[in-house]
Amino acid sequence: MDTKQIASFVVRFQVAAVEKETGNKQWRIKVTHVQEDRETLFESIEEAMSFMKEIAEES
Repeated sequence: MDTKQIASFVVRFQVAAVEKETGNKQWRIKVTHVQEDRETLFESIEEAMSFMKEIAEES
């Protein structure tokens, strides 16, 4: 019997700062792994995606 695991995430983006000269935004990204009710903060989407991939592969 093939069982499938579910990994659910809530991802929130918040502007942490805006560079005055360029207008570039720095983001604070909060990822919540729903099954573990665990929140982790990241500064880049790449870091957040890597975290979610690790969790999903563990399931």
